[in-house]
Amino acid sequence: MSALVDLTRISSLYERFAERVALGRERLGRPLTLTEKILFAHLDAPERQGLTRGRDTALLHPDHVALQDATAQMAVLQFMTAARERVALPVTVHCDHLITARSSAEEDLDEALSRNGEVFEFLRSAAARYGMGFWEPGAGIIHQVLLENHAFPGGLMIGTDSHTPNAGGLGMLAVGVGGADAVDAMMGLPWAVTLPKMIGVRLTGTLTGWTAPKDVILKLACELSVKGGTGAVVEYFGPGTRALSATGKATVTNMGAEIGATSSVFPFDERIAAYLRTTGRDSVADEAERYAEFFAPDPEVEKDPARFFERVIEIDLTTLEPHVVGPHTPDLARPISRLAEDARREGYPLDLGAALIGSCTNSSYEDLGRAAHIAGQAAPRGIAARAELFVSPGSERVRATIARDGLLDALEAVGARLLANACGPCIGQWHRAPHGEGGANSIVTSFNRNFAGRHDGNPQTHAFIASPEIVTALALAGRLDFNPLEDTLPTEDGEGLKLTPPAADDLPAQGFSVVRGGFVAPPEDGSEVTVVIAEDSERLQALTPFPAWDGRPLEGLRVLLRARGKCTTDHISAAGQWLRFRGHLENISRNLLLGATNDFTGEVGRGTDVETGERGVPLPELAFRYRQRGVEWLIVGDDNYGEGSSREHAAMEPRFLGGRVVVARSFARIHETNLKKQGILPLTFCDPDDYGAFLEDDKVDVVGLLDLAPGSRVKLRLRHAAGSVTEIDTEHTLTAEQVRWWQAGSAINSYGRNPQSSTASVDRGE
Repeated sequence: MSALVDLTRISSLYERFAERVALGRERLGRPLTLTEKILFAHLDAPERQGLTRGRDTALLHPDHVALQDATAQMAVLQFMTAARERVALPVTVHCDHLITARSSAEEDLDEALSRNGEVFEFLRSAAARYGMGFWEPGAGIIHQVLLENHAFPGGLMIGTDSHTPNAGGLGMLAVGVGGADAVDAMMGLPWAVTLPKMIGVRLTGTLTGWTAPKDVILKLACELSVKGGTGAVVEYFGPGTRALSATGKATVTNMGAEIGATSSVFPFDERIAAYLRTTGRDSVADEAERYAEFFAPDPEVEKDPARFFERVIEIDLTTLEPHVVGPHTPDLARPISRLAEDARREGYPLDLGAALIGSCTNSSYEDLGRAAHIAGQAAPRGIAARAELFVSPGSERVRATIARDGLLDALEAVGARLLANACGPCIGQWHRAPHGEGGANSIVTSFNRNFAGRHDGNPQTHAFIASPEIVTALALAGRLDFNPLEDTLPTEDGEGLKLTPPAADDLPAQGFSVVRGGFVAPPEDGSEVTVVIAEDSERLQALTPFPAWDGRPLEGLRVLLRARGKCTTDHISAAGQWLRFRGHLENISRNLLLGATNDFTGEVGRGTDVETGERGVPLPELAFRYRQRGVEWLIVGDDNYGEGSSREHAAMEPRFLGGRVVVARSFARIHETNLKKQGILPLTFCDPDDYGAFLEDDKVDVVGLLDLAPGSRVKLRLRHAAGSVTEIDTEHTLTAEQVRWWQAGSAINSYGRNPQSSTASVDRGE
């Protein structure tokens, strides 16, 4: 039994399910989906909870909070203002985002420890001070580590990373949130989320040939688009669910973030139980099997799914083809049989510059085993990868096991380069030359996101996503127009090699290698631990509360930007080199909107200082100028504004620099919540065409803020420089409590915390 598992806590939760599920059936007057069972088991007040999907706010008590190092910094800094001695539930901190891929796993990890030492020490000391578990750099990617050690069927987890739903592969409802949401749970307060709608995906058949679990979600992304799952949980059911391994299920739920889903979840089955046992959690598997009826939908749901879900989609695994998505968006999908045709028609560069396997989405033992099987066919025939091939294992446990079992040797035999057990290129932590410096090129990855410039900072890199085995095959060919199902690889003897479909065990026959270290448990009493923040640090900065609303009208707001088209959190607050400032709000604010396209001018990351007439001013510099002059401003957004990562910096930066309102055609769920938490008013147009009503030099008044209330409309008065006035109606989704957040200046302020009253000992010396 793993020492990281609190079986008493899990058993206590499981004992609650029978009563809560019965209550749910009584209140709804029908059988329940799996999602509903998990929600009812975690509701703060299930007897009084409103049950209208998409409208009522659910107050929930998670079982676990997960923080990754890039977002943990700001979450911990916020928690330190809360005057709490210890976190109220299990919390883990994972150091996986700050390791840059440059040369090799060992050298890159050493460099990361040197470059980020003060951040890692801050997180380590804060974890010890406040009772959080600490996963050291090199231990693995947060979601794979959680799957191997902390996730369990029927649980509820929130994490400060949008791919937290990875744990849905073990039947856990897991949700990506902003740091302020995580802080609520860490304080023992209920976590609030709009009661999700539900999309049911019925799986039938069995995967065959080259088709992988990855193809399920690539196909679904094509069906639903990047915003088709917004505000919904995607629940998988049907006989086909048992055809996917536990880690295969996790791949599918992980990438649910790419369709905007709140979470995704699979029912508990024997494959999940086997994974739990192989990763040392036999007792959890035994307990889950005792309560298995609660970790699957009621039988009536499978018989008549349209009665229980807002939308039902059917996928036959037997006929499903391998898919490749991209470039620049994860919902531009086609079967691999059409890739060559699409690439030639669209003019995508056919030569592949790089192929990358891993990330939190596809770095399991099974994933790397299937890739190794493909590589193992090529090496004996003298074939090496014609594109640079990189491999990022999901955890040290996986790395050690693939090394022991010869899988790593097979990959390295075709030229693969092993990177650290970290996110690396997936999140832009990739020191790539020469293509990273400019020039059109194509890469293929088994990652989850492929926004322009995300991986190497080069917006001309065409990034495509596929399964690890397809990525490996394309790397061997070195071309985007190679179809391993039909084409042959050239060999020295001239006969050519037709690759056979991949095959690999989902779990190691000898069990996982035993790995020592990596996890640091907190002391029983951390009150004497000193949290270290250097006074002159460029990486860390203590927080100053945002000011409360003074009750006066918001008038004369300038329009900082009218964002054209896709404006993700990557566009609002870039990662890559900026990750080093995730704990320093002032410094990271210098990346604000650098990737956003200005609809007024067509420029990227630049705007006009309408008070001086200067054009082409970098948007962060413009925001700093306005802040210095005391000028407040707003942002106008397009559809699905804030799509992508959970990073709350994309909300904190505009707030810090004087932003008061974001008005958009629609919002991505996490970002809209983050804006509310940080005291920015998120508004949506009643008429989407009003997006075009804003002019670059407008002054905007927000009318009727004294009457701001749930369901109210907010009028914006646009005072044009020529003297005319346009009034537009907007709406919002603020609850009564969220209105109080806005009035208080932020959610944290509304809780009545005094940042000066924290009892934490903080060393501000060198």
